[in-house]
Amino acid sequence: MTTEKKLGIWMDHSTAHLIEFNTEATETQTIESKIHQEEGEHRMSNENVMHNKEQHQQAEYYKKLGETIRNYKDVLLFGPTEAKAELYNTLKDNHLFEKINIAVQQTDKMSETQQQAFVKDYFTK
Repeated sequence: MTTEKKLGIWMDHSTAHLIEFNTEATETQTIESKIHQEEGEHRMSNENVMHNKEQHQQAEYYKKLGETIRNYKDVLLFGPTEAKAELYNTLKDNHLFEKINIAVQQTDKMSETQQQAFVKDYFTK
């Protein structure tokens, strides 16, 4: 992955669909958060401990996305929840991301085809 490529990320708090855009084609991969994936786990009696665990898992999810974003010059974060804004706020103060153009847009839930079309439309304007 080079810094010349463009990336669209449709995301919510549990899943991110990374859509790499270039003139030939789009390629999609998925990164999932570990939050709420441990359904078999016993419910912790202490809500504070559970909340801290979820915050840690969310931070790991955003860190993983950030590692991918560093390889791009233009990034579009979009989706139906506040996860995109939370990720943006995490990245904007980090000097490693200061030369990356990051845009944030609110959208509804979308199929993979709709996500790819949205990214294509955004980057071909």
